[in-house]
Amino acid sequence: MMYSPIQDGIDKSVRSVQFSEVPPPSSLAGLVHCFWELKTITDLPEDFHYHALPDACVNILFNQIETDIAGVTALRTQAEVLNLGKSFHYVGIQFYPGVWQGNKEEIVDRYVGTPYSGNLPLIQTSQTIAVLEFDRKLPILSELVQWFLKENLITVNVVTEKILTQLDQIHTVADMARLTELSPRQLQRILNRSTGLSPHDLLKVLRVQQSFRKHYLDLYADQSHYIHSFRNITGYTPAKYIAKFDV
Repeated sequence: MMYSPIQDGIDKSVRSVQFSEVPPPSSLAGLVHCFWELKTITDLPEDFHYHALPDACVNILFNQIETDIAGVTALRTQAEVLNLGKSFHYVGIQFYPGVWQGNKEEIVDRYVGTPYSGNLPLIQTSQTIAVLEFDRKLPILSELVQWFLKENLITVNVVTEKILTQLDQIHTVADMARLTELSPRQLQRILNRSTGLSPHDLLKVLRVQQSFRKHYLDLYADQSHYIHSFRNITGYTPAKYIAKFDV
């Protein structure tokens, strides 16, 4: 089964924020995990703080209120709290780890609040889809993914695909190297280039993501190790995270 990261943290006490995600068409299934939308249904009385979790994915983000604000985003190994204000509307494309081949210098790991200044057609796309309902945005987002493919900005990454489809067999970096039929040095070089993460950091992120769907003893040596790793990445113990956020 392919890797499926969970949605980022939305505080359970906030009722006027809506998150939606849909799978891509089958032709893009090895590249895109999902298309997503995050928006306020009504203006909030206080600023909303979005708890973004590392998942090793790269996202193309579009601000649908201020359409010149867009970007390529990815977190590394620690969660970020993003203040989105009292009213917002974002749409995005989430690529699987290792798929994005574009300019790594363009990837940001923080709040995106300034106009996009790169060479990708992000502002044009954002302006086109801003007037459409989410379901009508999807074909245009799929067309953009096809354009990325044509321009060699994305590709199916055979190394990360092997890792993501066989995560249950991976408990150590040595397992990862054996599964991908690479030496540790080759694996380090390929993953650093394609994901920005070392094999060890990638495994830490993937394990925490898996822990939302599996029993922690399937992934960690003991409860102490699990809680320590989970807190390092999310900023919370597992119990406090589940109590605070929709999962």
